[in-house]
This record gives sequence, C-alpha cells and structure tokens, in this order.
Amino acid sequence: MDAPHILVVDDDNRLRELLRKYLTENGFRVTTAGNAQEARQRLQSLDFDLMVLDVMMPGESGLDLTASLRKEKPLPILLLTAMAESTNRIAGLERGADDYLTKPFEPRELVLRMHSILRRVNEAPQAAPAQAEEVTFGGHSFNLARGELLNGAKRVKLTEAETGLLRALAVNVGATLSREDLARLTGPGNNARTIDVQVTRLRRKIEPDPKFPRYLQTVRGRGYRLAAD
Repeated sequence: MDAPHILVVDDDNRLRELLRKYLTENGFRVTTAGNAQEARQRLQSLDFDLMVLDVMMPGESGLDLTASLRKEKPLPILLLTAMAESTNRIAGLERGADDYLTKPFEPRELVLRMHSILRRVNEAPQAAPAQAEEVTFGGHSFNLARGELLNGAKRVKLTEAETGLLRALAVNVGATLSREDLARLTGPGNNARTIDVQVTRLRRKIEPDPKFPRYLQTVRGRGYRLAAD
C-alpha cells in the first residue's frame, strides 16, 4: 500500500488499459477513468499521488480539468497530448500541470517523468501552492499566466527563452529542477548547456549581484531552484 497511487484519465480504452497494466507492473497502484466526470468521482472517494491526464477528451478537456483542480487540491498532474506545439505545452503549464508528454511516447519515459514529479513533490515541502498566479522574490513579481516580470512597478524585458525558464522555475518554486528537467520543460532545442546560458542571462536581470545569486540558486550536483519570498 506504500506504492504511489496513480489516476490515469484517458478516453482511449486501449491506451488506458495498456497504461494500467504497464504502470502496475512498474510498482504503481493504478485507478482509471474514461473522462473528466469519472475522474472527479474517483477523486471524491480516493486519494492519489499523481494524475496522468489526457488533454483531448469529450466534454471537459484535460486543460480545463487541470485548471479546475488547481483551485481545489495540490495534486501533481502529468498531461498527455497529441499536440506538440510549444503553445500547447505552455497552455498546460499555465493551468498548473507539472509536466507534459506528447503522444506517441515510450512507456519507460512516462515512468521516468512520473518518478521525477513524485521526487520533486517529496523534496519540496515549502513549494508554493500550485494554484498561485504570481510568485514574488526580492522586489520582483512574476505573473505565471502572462509571463510578465515586474521589478516594483517597472516591467522587466525578458526574451522568450528567459520567460520559459522563469515560468518553469516559478511553477515549481522551491523545488530543485535538474538541467534536463528544465530543458524538457522549456522546449525543443534546449539542453544542459543552453539552460546554463539562460540562467546566467536571467540572473543579470533579477539578482542584485549575479555572481552571488540569492533567488535563482544553484544546487550543486542537482540543478537550479527559484527561492521565493
């Protein structure tokens, strides 16, 4: 009973059953639902450690369900979708999803991402509530939905890459994200090296002394974390 309890929500009966079987074989307890309404029924009677949620479903979509649940409970959510465009990925993160995996996918990658989310949740007891719309640090405030960074009342200009990096850190505020996690969350073409470069540039815009960062912190051997007020 110590195994993580996963709620898999997908209207594809075949995929739902394949995921149930595969995740069970990999040490998870699994409950399934075919749509958002069934998912809500499961959530009323059972506690889950993570939800694996399809985006495109009849009725209430996965994006809408994610946004709604974020107002009710801090349940980690990994979205599954056939839409690979960055705008769709960002839309999921803006609504509070913890990660985003494009179909078709390797089942082993899904398991690795699930373990990564569960590890971050367990390691980040001081993380801000997932429904937070704004994260503050120092004299700065970052609006997650708009991707807007303010220093007091003055807007700070960010590149698209810097906005994506800050959003990924802010969504997981207080948690340490590896360079690989950040590369995956911020879009195709990124890698550990490009993340390091973006971190350096972002620090110049948010830190009083970029050589001694107080907010965008390096966690030696593990990655980066955003320390909020």
